[in-house]
Amino acid sequence: MSNTKMTIREMCDAFDVTPRTLRFYEAKELIFPERQGQKRLFGKRDRARLKLILRGKRFGFSLEEIRQLLDLYHMDDQQQTQLARTYEIARERLADLEARRDEMTEAIDDLRAQLKWGEKMIASVSTARNAAE
Repeated sequence: MSNTKMTIREMCDAFDVTPRTLRFYEAKELIFPERQGQKRLFGKRDRARLKLILRGKRFGFSLEEIRQLLDLYHMDDQQQTQLARTYEIARERLADLEARRDEMTEAIDDLRAQLKWGEKMIASVSTARNAAE
């Protein structure tokens, strides 16, 4: 598979994406499949780029950030610039995710406390009603 061209269906199966996703990334000039009439053939470079795109999306990078990182690959500095910029964006993203996690943990704790209060209120209303009957 390393030098083999893949069809759109094979790419979809290999990367668990839809044809629409592949066409979208092609339209955004993130991948560049070979065209044979209506047929798209994806080479090793496209597969590597798609892998990086999907990983970037999973980590919450914007498509523009991903494009910029992919474009840095061709700077002829053994990817030093690309790696440094990827590291910088990843550190920022990690800080953002950790802050969001902390906010979610606080919201979960608050909601649990409200549910406990609600349980006590329901129980006391139920007890008062039963005593009145």
